[in-house]
Amino acid sequence: MPINPELLEILACPQCKGDIYLNETEDGLICDNCKLMYPIKDDIPIMLIDEAIKLEK
Repeated sequence: MPINPELLEILACPQCKGDIYLNETEDGLICDNCKLMYPIKDDIPIMLIDEAIKLEK
């Protein structure tokens, strides 16, 4: 089951409070400002800074 679009509209990065978006493989939410990806496990976004994956871009 994909993430509800209404939920995506209200979610924000917990670190910078900026916008986040679903990645191409739909297994994480990305914050471009912080260069972090918050994983999605069992259709639930894990919005904890300690659980975020640092992106190298």
